Amino acid sequence: MRYSIKKHALALLPLFILPALGFAQDAPAVSKNMLKEYLSYYDSIQNFRYYDTRGINVFETPKSTTTFDGLRVRFGAGFTQQFQNLKHQNYLSNTPLSSVPTGETGNKLYPLSAGFNTAQANLNMDVQLADGIRLNLVTYLSARHHNEAWVKGGYIQFDKLPFKGKFWDDLMKMATIKVGHMEINYGDAHFRRSDGGQTLYNPFIDNYIIDAFTTEIGGEVYLQHKGFFGMIGVTNGEIKGDVKQVSETASDKNANKSPAVYVKGGFDKSLGDLRVRGSASFYKDNSSASNTLFWGDRTGSNYFLVMENTSATALAQAWSGRVNPGFSDRTQGLMLNGFMKFKGFEGFVTYEKGQGRSAAQQKTQDREFTQFAIDGLYRLQLGNQHFYGGARYNTVNLQQLFTVGTTQTIADVNINRISIAGGWFLTKNVLLKGEYVIQQYSGYDAAGIPKTIFLGANGSNSKFSGYVIEAVVGF
Repeated sequence: MRYSIKKHALALLPLFILPALGFAQDAPAVSKNMLKEYLSYYDSIQNFRYYDTRGINVFETPKSTTTFDGLRVRFGAGFTQQFQNLKHQNYLSNTPLSSVPTGETGNKLYPLSAGFNTAQANLNMDVQLADGIRLNLVTYLSARHHNEAWVKGGYIQFDKLPFKGKFWDDLMKMATIKVGHMEINYGDAHFRRSDGGQTLYNPFIDNYIIDAFTTEIGGEVYLQHKGFFGMIGVTNGEIKGDVKQVSETASDKNANKSPAVYVKGGFDKSLGDLRVRGSASFYKDNSSASNTLFWGDRTGSNYFLVMENTSATALAQAWSGRVNPGFSDRTQGLMLNGFMKFKGFEGFVTYEKGQGRSAAQQKTQDREFTQFAIDGLYRLQLGNQHFYGGARYNTVNLQQLFTVGTTQTIADVNINRISIAGGWFLTKNVLLKGEYVIQQYSGYDAAGIPKTIFLGANGSNSKFSGYVIEAVVGF
């Protein structure tokens, strides 16, 4: 009982420690010792990725050596506030609204100006339930796409099993099991992306042009041994639970849903100051009511209202600057990643190939896209200060589907982005970063693409450019 009371008292210490540090100046040693003990308690979650600088360049969670001494609850958060100064243009940018051709007024771009974007916030809860067993739950408190609080997802992770025997002990030295409604582990790029208010892991402002990220209901089993790892996952293939049959369409009579199956394998090796990692991931879902592997970010992008028309809102058009390939019925993805770190230098490369279709697509063959991204960074540590600078190149080639009424057109489009970024970690929890970005579009003026629908990128001179500054807190 005394042990339990002590642990509950430690969990309440933040309510009393700060006043104690401010007013009990005659007993600073006692207050500092209490704070040190609390922080030690607070950070003792097993097999856990920190939300501060300690979580940077962490991929699959490593096996923990932390000793379990009772149930623990850890609350953390991610906060992001942005200032944006971006400009965009398309084929109507120099045309007064009164002179825009009939039927094309919807293609006039949103009048952008410099200003602050809606602040975003995440609430993170991690619970050490038993030795080797922990629970994770993330809640979006405020996001671009939702201003109200709502749950991203959660999972339970087993790095040990409550079974006695040498077999289980030896197995779980290598194995990890995750089950829940969770962010799936497809590719390595999702470990370096911005996620609502949690933007500290991403050295740049936004994610890839095609952002492979989604939450699905299922489980993943991992094996890790001497730097090599493998994983297999099975999910429902959709962003939420759904027991309804898939609707039949004229081009797709299949009313049955299929589970999504995905695998991943690779290595992560360090030799002195050199760390090298390579991985390959494959995902396949043959039939779904609404697969969102390439469009599952429910928080929105960090470039507000670029390449949107005058009637757009930050809430309804939440994914500005990204592209949705529209593979909602069936989808397949392959992602290859390489990561290298030598002292302060980091390099990260992604090659991705996707194919699929929507249920409403009249032509039954799958459409495809390829995506390539490469970024390089240099991190400089000066005392307690941490600075970085780097650049990223991201390009997408996509067979995009355009629909107006009953008319469908498939066109080959291309989007290129160059980003130059820098950041300053004031502490391990506080980051100030900025980015200058140029994104250009081509192929959107191809023959057959109707101008009666809004195509913000319509024309060969379509682009957006400018800078975004972010203030970030993660703990």
